[in-house]
Formats: sequence, structure tokens, C-alpha cells
Amino acid sequence: MDEVFDLEENAENVLVARDLKKTFKLSRKQKKLEKSVTGLKTAVDGLSFAARRGEIYGLLGPNGAGKTTTLRMLATLIKPDEGDAEVNGYSVLKEPDKARSKLGFLTSELKPDEFFTPNYMFDFFSALHGVSEADREKRKLDLFTRFGIGEFAETKIADLSTGMKQKVSIAISLVHDPEFIIFDEPTNGLDVLTAKAVTDFLLELKQRGKTILLSTHIFSLVEKICDRVGVIIDGKMSLEGNVKELTKEKNLEEVFFDLYAARKGGKE
Repeated sequence: MDEVFDLEENAENVLVARDLKKTFKLSRKQKKLEKSVTGLKTAVDGLSFAARRGEIYGLLGPNGAGKTTTLRMLATLIKPDEGDAEVNGYSVLKEPDKARSKLGFLTSELKPDEFFTPNYMFDFFSALHGVSEADREKRKLDLFTRFGIGEFAETKIADLSTGMKQKVSIAISLVHDPEFIIFDEPTNGLDVLTAKAVTDFLLELKQRGKTILLSTHIFSLVEKICDRVGVIIDGKMSLEGNVKELTKEKNLEEVFFDLYAARKGGKE
């Protein structure tokens, strides 16, 4: 049995984001919709936060708040215009390859090629990460058994159910046993049984000392499994704190909408 990780005794930051900023040029249609004079949209505006080893950190925010852009910068998929972030001490801006080797990234926007099988995709990404054959087979057995992928290992991903596709995506994102894991809406569209299997697994990863950054719109999920939460509105960190402390008098949904109303001057 894996040793249970004690967060308080091991409070070191695995992720540190400092003053992240990202601005995009709007298309003509977007410019009209945004009613923009400059034709520019600042998606993330001076965002700073940190996530500790053995912690599940939740990111909340309305659509367009900058969550996805933040995750993409942390995952080294896009470069910040200003600021930087470190994963296990490696800069995502200056040392993206080293930072990438320490993180796993799961998002519904990046899907495994449906022409191939779970077996092939797991082996392919293991090779990309330089995982040895022995470690690859050990991790595959563990993850495929846990998520019931084994009997579908040679089935084309296109022929799998939505839940099984999500399980395969999770397994692939963890082929290299990363220290820092980014999950963007990991239970989105899943049935209750599959969603529970995923959330149970996230808690187990936490107990093993992994650091998890969880972006979700499900308030109850944050309350259930996250240690701390950051609320992003208009690309800025509007509230951050311990989930239990923030929800002593109100539930997280009420806290969020009170904050959102205050930030927007009472307007939706």
C-alpha cells in the first residue's frame, strides 16, 4: 500500500505562477462581439498563484475568465506575453522541455487519435516521454486495470464510449508518472459511476504526493476534493483560499456568485 502523503509536513510549491499575462488579437467578428476598439483581448492579466506538493488546487471562473489560457501557458502549449511559471523549479518560458517532462495535461480539447487503439497510444506516448519498456508495462497494467481499459486495449478509440475515451485519455496523460498534473474538466460529460472513478483516482494521486491543478465548473467537486481554490474573473485572481475556510458560512456556489456580483457591480 502506498504511503499517505501529509500535506502540512510537505508544504513545498511544485507550481509557482508569477504575473502571467496573455493578450490575443481578435478577429473582425470577435472584435464586433467584444465591442473592442483596440482589437485586442487580455485573456490573463497579471495572474499569480502557487500549488503545493500533495495538494489539489481548484480553479473556478465563468466562461471567458482566462482559465483555459492559464492552463495552456502552464502546460507549455502557448507562451505568456509577460510573467513566468515554474514546474518543479523549471521555467515554462525558458525551460519548456524540462517543465513538460514533470507535468501531465488532460483536457477535452486534446483528444487521442480515434484511429488507433489504447494500447498503441499508451506505447506511443510512453516512447515520447522516454519511459522504459519495463516501467511502461507496469504503468499500463496498473492504469488499464484500474479503469477497466484492458478488455478494450485493442479496440479503436473511435468505437469506445465517452466514459472509456476519458479513461484512456487520463491513462495516456500519466504515462510518465508526472509530479504535477493539470486536469481541465476531468468529469465533464461522464456518467456518475465513471465520474466517481475519476474523482477517487484524483484523491489517490493526492495521497501519493502528486500536485493536481483542477479546472472545473462543478462547485460540489471543488468542495469535495480540493484543498484550496482560486477564483478567476476577467483574467485576474479575484479570490483565493482554503476551501474549508471559505465555505464555513456559505457554500462555494454562494461565495462565488456573491463575489461575481460584487466584481461586476451587481450586473450579470
